[in-house]
Amino acid sequence: MILCGGAGERLWPASRSGRSKPFLSPTGGRSLFCAALDRARAVASGEVLIVGGASDRAWIAREIEAAGLVATVMLESSPRGTAPAIAAAAVWARRERGDVVLAVMPADHDVPDAQAFGRVVCAAAVAAQTTAVVTLGVRAARPSESMGYIVPGAGRDGVYRIAGFVEKPDASRAARLIGDGALWNAGVFVARADSLLDEFDRWAPAVAVAARAGVEAATVSGANVTLGASFAAAPSVAFDRAVMEKTAHGVVVPVDFAWSDVGAWDAVLAASPRDAAGSSVIGDVHVRNVRDVLVRAAPGLRVAVTGVERVAVIAEADAVLVCGLDSAQSVREFAGVRPLAKFADLASGAAALDSWLSTAALPLWSTVGVDEGSGLFREALTWKGEPEDPRCRTRVQARQAFVFAAAAQDRRPGPWDAVARRAFEAFRARAAGPDGLFATVLSPGGRITDPEARLYEHAFVLLALAALGDDVQARRVCGALDRFRHPAGGFREAGAAPFQANAHMHLLEAALAWEAVDPSPVWRRLADEIVTLALGRFVANDTGALLEFFDADWSPLSGDAAVVEPGHQFEWAWLLADWGRRRGDARGEATAARLYEVGNRGVDAGRGVAVNALTPGLDVRDPAARLWPQTERLKAALSLGFVADALEAANAVAEFLDTPVRGVWRERMYADGAFVEEPSPATSLYHLYLAIRELRRFAPEAC
Repeated sequence: MILCGGAGERLWPASRSGRSKPFLSPTGGRSLFCAALDRARAVASGEVLIVGGASDRAWIAREIEAAGLVATVMLESSPRGTAPAIAAAAVWARRERGDVVLAVMPADHDVPDAQAFGRVVCAAAVAAQTTAVVTLGVRAARPSESMGYIVPGAGRDGVYRIAGFVEKPDASRAARLIGDGALWNAGVFVARADSLLDEFDRWAPAVAVAARAGVEAATVSGANVTLGASFAAAPSVAFDRAVMEKTAHGVVVPVDFAWSDVGAWDAVLAASPRDAAGSSVIGDVHVRNVRDVLVRAAPGLRVAVTGVERVAVIAEADAVLVCGLDSAQSVREFAGVRPLAKFADLASGAAALDSWLSTAALPLWSTVGVDEGSGLFREALTWKGEPEDPRCRTRVQARQAFVFAAAAQDRRPGPWDAVARRAFEAFRARAAGPDGLFATVLSPGGRITDPEARLYEHAFVLLALAALGDDVQARRVCGALDRFRHPAGGFREAGAAPFQANAHMHLLEAALAWEAVDPSPVWRRLADEIVTLALGRFVANDTGALLEFFDADWSPLSGDAAVVEPGHQFEWAWLLADWGRRRGDARGEATAARLYEVGNRGVDAGRGVAVNALTPGLDVRDPAARLWPQTERLKAALSLGFVADALEAANAVAEFLDTPVRGVWRERMYADGAFVEEPSPATSLYHLYLAIRELRRFAPEAC
């Protein structure tokens, strides 16, 4: 089975819409897909099955005919990532050919020795005669931050249990992993079709259901099998994430043949024939006094390069890229630069919104969005990108510090770690009290105007500290929160509404963030305590809605306080689904699904947006719409696998971002669809960052 996918965004401008990565020849000679057909010939004793997008149908047919190969081509009208593609192939193979072994390989990798590849895969097929799901791990040639790693465990005869996966570690960790015997993840899998289906049924049932439905409703025309529309309902997820990171049947076979994922221009240079100066050029190219350069010139273009090192120059008829090879991973940002219009699919939405975040929002809010005098983050910017600072709240300082620290953690190019740390230190110097808690409001210049500490603000302080990695301060803050504890369970908030769900929700978010990076049991206990309170008291038994305000016994209030916010249904759903998956507790995802249904009661079909509020009976109470519920709907839809809803939410988010200056947003929409003209509050960048991060994570990945 050949997975003919891969957007190849890091190989822009050569790879783009209409010519995806498998059909490029980045190292010269034949296309990557044509070379994959040779590898298939070296493996298959029976048929070759190719799974690709319907938009690539002509490319696939042309390459198969040129190779003289007989193959079945399974076409996806909506690419959903490697997991649904493999599941559909397993369903088809099991139905059509019985008890067969599938050897699954990407079409967009470079493996010069097809025969060596074939021998290894055929040997792996022997191990796959059991229930094992075998993957190949390439012995790493060098530490690389762009690779995924497999950590082998115990084994014998060249087959080892998988002890873990590590995705794109930093350079120092990559070096340690290699020293400990970790292998590059080649993305090649060998298993019986029925074994694969068993794993999907157990670990990714939504994928299995959509794959079976897609094959059942498929149309067949000659050698082409076009999957039914129901296939598009599959969650967009990679096979590694859906199955391999969870299964107890995963094993790895270490291999030594030359291999590259040619995922970016630096990898292309490493895989290409090179001259004495370490350079590789193709086309009408003239170089002088260069070292370690990669130059590609399309037919009809002449390119001259002189006096540089470690640079890529890619010249296409309508676009030219010049980049330092050490920045090759950031090229994908340019592939996504496009108008924020209606998106046809999640992949295009992810590319555009991610580009907006990286090239507009983060640069704007890290410069104009910081007060040079105080060093504090600004409260708001106008639609012209000008500062608006009526006050300086702790929640803003903590949220913005979290955003920029998270951007640094996510290895987005930019000075984001320094931005986060400078501003947070300026805030801490002005707002921290001797008891470990922080004042709620400062003046624009940084003077305390409201010294009272609030639970809500400190949930975000803890979240920021998690991204900053400051466990000492975080434990001090967590201990100081005991003053908010309520005898009936949970926490009291300061102010006129002491018993509310919202502050608990963000405290749960912070606890889960800390749980992921700190082994201390305090965070797990805190998360479990809040979830227990939410499941037992916050969620109404009759409607399944998450309520907002309560009395001292955690009984819901009536009257004006009886409100259901669709945005919070989605936000809690996202968190509870995450908690349930971490704990292996079905209550988490089941409650998340109910909350999601309630939230969807508040989606205005005409505008495609989630409204502000519903009544306890789930009728619309406030038909206006803010930005943040759209981001929370996007996160929850992605997490729970509602692809069509996620696409609608992504388009709704984009509509709020259509402003005269890129990087700010429209915060509130009237019931008639017009927007309120007001400055963009900094608090929404936190919502946008997490939604775009989730969209980038769940959007179709390279095979």
